[in-house]
This record gives sequence, structure tokens and C-alpha cells, in this order.
Amino acid sequence: MAAARSATLITAAGRFTGDNASQVTAIENMVKAGVKGILITPNDATAIVPSIRKARAAGVLVIALDTPTKPQNATDALLGTDNFKAGQLIGMYAKDMMGDRPAKVAMLDAAPESSTSRLRHAGFLKGFGIAEGDPSIVCSTYSYGDQTLGRIVMRDCLRAAPDLNVVYTVNEPTAFGAHAALEARGVEKHVIVVSVDGGCAGVRAVEIGQIAATSQQSPLKMAEMGVQAVVEYAESGVKASGFTDTGVKLITNKPVAGLASKNTSFGRQFCWD
Repeated sequence: MAAARSATLITAAGRFTGDNASQVTAIENMVKAGVKGILITPNDATAIVPSIRKARAAGVLVIALDTPTKPQNATDALLGTDNFKAGQLIGMYAKDMMGDRPAKVAMLDAAPESSTSRLRHAGFLKGFGIAEGDPSIVCSTYSYGDQTLGRIVMRDCLRAAPDLNVVYTVNEPTAFGAHAALEARGVEKHVIVVSVDGGCAGVRAVEIGQIAATSQQSPLKMAEMGVQAVVEYAESGVKASGFTDTGVKLITNKPVAGLASKNTSFGRQFCWD
């Protein structure tokens, strides 16, 4: 996309989830290199704000992708998923799938400082029809979005509540780890696992029943729109602003009445590796 618009793309990545220091260094280096715009998915929504403000003061357009900063207006614009809605969709789905059965819910979130994680968590609670601290939540912990940690914390949840029957995961790597722990205990067929992302591996997991449903977001669309916005700023000085919702779809092969969803054939068309 950048090459097609005659733009030079410079990339950087944190060493681990929550690695704010690497993002601070990357922003400083990019500003020194004279970039016109920075697209960032913040590792720490609050700690990165001073660096973003310095970049903007230097005339750099800064756009957050998917994850808002705190405050959200620390960046010029936000392109991303309505993460509250993404969580709400899988919460509604899990609630419908449970029917009248008493729910015992495990919630596996990302890092405490992740604004995306908090929004997905709150959305799930809203969709499932419960509040924070509800007694039906038998385990609530952090996986940091990691598959290995997802397996470890799910194992811990099972020790504390061996009869849990609903697992919310902040993303699909966490869901893969959680499923591995459930499978090791021989209870995977009795537990509803729901997640957010819609990557190709996640869609495949829905197909084979490891995940009951996932909320599919559109990161490629976010990146494409972000590059377009930076190129436009470089060419015309016009800055993108505000929040642009890039959409979310519920993906499942077991739809429930009254809740719009798409099957995995649709999901495969719009997934990413």
C-alpha cells in the first residue's frame, strides 16, 4: 500500500506485549528521521502519551490503530474496531448459547494497562448481561494476549473452578492457549469459548470447534486507511481527525436467533495471517 502511494514505510515493534519503552524509542527515531506520519497501536495507552505529544508538536501526524490512547485525543485520529461492540457481540452470543443454564464465567484479559482489553471486557459484560463482580464470574485474570500464558492462566482457573462453562478471551492466541488447557482436562466439549480478532487461525478454530464464535475486526483496512491519511497529509497538509469505526462482524457456524452473524466462509474472505 505504501509503495503504491510512493511512500517510504519504516516499521518498528515492541519486544513483548506492554513494551512501552520500545515504542518511545521508535517514535523518537522516526521523528529524527523526518517522517510525516506515525501509525501506532499503543502498548501502554497512558505511558506513550508524552512521546506522542512531542511528535505532534514536531509536526508529525499521529494516528492510533485499533487501540486508543488515554486520553483518546492524544493522537490526531483513531482508526479501529469498536472494541466495546466486539466484546458485546461475543457476550450476547455466549449468553444465548447458555440458555437457562447457570453460567460460570472465566475472563482472560490482556494487560491491565490495555485500553482495548478494558473495552472488550466491558463489552462482554454488557452483552452477557452481568456487571463487574457478578458471582457468575468465577475467574478473572490476565493473559497478556499470549497463547502460552493463556494456557497457564486457564489451567489456574480450572483449578479454582473446575465446573466453569464459559470462557471469554481477549484475543485468539489466548483462546488457543485456553482451549489447550481445557482439552488437557478433557472438558473442552462442555465449555463455550468466545474471542475477538478474526485472524485466519482464529476463523479456522471456529471451523473446527475450538472457538464457538469470534468478533472479526479489520486490521488491514485500518492500516490502508492510515497510510492514505499520512500520504494525504504529506501532500496537502490536511490532517485526519476523530474516530473512524472500521467495523466488526460476529463469525460463527452456529448462529443464534436474533443476533446477526457471518459464517466461516465469510470469515476466510476477510481474515489475515
